[in-house]
Amino acid sequence: MAPIFCYILSALIGYLLGSLSPSWLLSHRKKVDFRHKGTGNLGASNAMILLGWKWGILVALLDIGKAALAVWLCSRLFPDLPLCRVVAGSAAVLGHLYPFYLRFRGGKGFASCWGMILGLNWRFALVLVLVCAVLILITDYMVVGTVITSVSYPLYCLATHQLIAALILLLVSAQILWKHRENFVRLRNGTEIGLRRAHRGDLREKK
Repeated sequence: MAPIFCYILSALIGYLLGSLSPSWLLSHRKKVDFRHKGTGNLGASNAMILLGWKWGILVALLDIGKAALAVWLCSRLFPDLPLCRVVAGSAAVLGHLYPFYLRFRGGKGFASCWGMILGLNWRFALVLVLVCAVLILITDYMVVGTVITSVSYPLYCLATHQLIAALILLLVSAQILWKHRENFVRLRNGTEIGLRRAHRGDLREKK
């Protein structure tokens, strides 16, 4: 198969896997509209805010897994084209951000981006998760971890002279940061929902 078709197939596999939205399925099952409550986001952080830690962790693991799976599948399908892994992982993150069947309104990409990095370089991913965990706990804001996760691996690729991979990943990072523009405004205004407030359950449905 010609390389261009391998890249196209990798992008398709990644996008379709990434567009699977466990938080959307959960919101239907629990009858809580994630897109109009909490942060208005179909992702793990809003699942945690609206339903609690257990559901937030479950959604995060599934979002991580789908991106890592996309990378792994394409590494097996196209072992001689390592860039296919980057294409598949990037497409998975974009699928998470812009799922076609939800009018391109998906999550914000923190967990799926980390899952992509896990599939591409698991050692880097483990160091990254430790750094992010410490900084999130210190600052109380998930968006801090998102920014670090989205920009760190593209910069690593630049530093290690993986220029094409870095360019692809930087484009994905730009989309993740764009999706968080409202979070940045809330941070500036002091109205961003922190981990401690989420843990208290201020915004959860009352039974």
